[in-house]
Amino acid sequence: MANGTSVKEFILLGFPGIWQFRVSFVVVFALMYTLTVIGNASIIALVWRSSNLHTPMYFFLCNLSFLEIWYTTSVIPKAIGVMLGTSQTISFSVCILQLFFIFSLGSTECFLLSVMAYDRYLAICYPLRYSSLMGRALSVRLALSSWLGGFLAISLLAFLTSRLTFCGPDVINHFLCDIDSCLALSCSDTWPVELATFLVSIIVVVVSCVVTLVSYMYIISSILRTQSAHGRKKAFSTCSAHLSVITIWYGSTMFLYVKPSAQNSLDLNKIVNTFNTVVTPLLNPFIYTLRNKEVKLALGRAFQ
Repeated sequence: MANGTSVKEFILLGFPGIWQFRVSFVVVFALMYTLTVIGNASIIALVWRSSNLHTPMYFFLCNLSFLEIWYTTSVIPKAIGVMLGTSQTISFSVCILQLFFIFSLGSTECFLLSVMAYDRYLAICYPLRYSSLMGRALSVRLALSSWLGGFLAISLLAFLTSRLTFCGPDVINHFLCDIDSCLALSCSDTWPVELATFLVSIIVVVVSCVVTLVSYMYIISSILRTQSAHGRKKAFSTCSAHLSVITIWYGSTMFLYVKPSAQNSLDLNKIVNTFNTVVTPLLNPFIYTLRNKEVKLALGRAFQ
């Protein structure tokens, strides 16, 4: 700060430690990335070629799978290079670009999960009117709104972050460009960015979480009124799987971003970010599909 120079690139620290420790992280990250891409791409291909899966539920699931591929791709390849020591530097502009895509895709996922919960609410609570309530046009509009809303919500946040000045040090204690890490290194006033982050988090995360939870409350209430014990058991099994994914995603996201200022430990942020960027993209689509009889039948026909 004394000489007034501005930092033009950062050094990502990743997970510091001995070589064997970092290689073990690389193997885990690479394996989970491969499974995430193959699994999500397989779901998209299966839905595309199976005419009986051309319904709003699987249309939203394809959007989620497509999103998860790009979400994990925006993080893991660079993180592997950081941990191997071959690509530890990142320019300021690329850092802002990565931050923008990670947050935009994360916001889109929040909206998509709430839309999928609303879709299940209509299917379970209004089964006879579902096809008329959730038509093709409405499902396309909801998906487009999720993508557009996710990217627009982060545009202002990314712009404000790009206006920060950095005078040194230039080491980011993370394997990706994160808001908290940028705020910790900035030598300018970070209050506007912290306020924007808090407001965007409230609008995106909390509102979508409330919509999702209210939808599942109505779903569970409807299930409890079901006469068939087998039907109740099957529905609760599916809902519990969905709610476990939602709990992991929203819990970690709220911990990271729904706070007045950047007060969390950066080391703790790295661990929580690992769940968001590595674990949930792998688990999400599979939990939404593996317990579904229609998907199992479509898989059987595909292998035949």
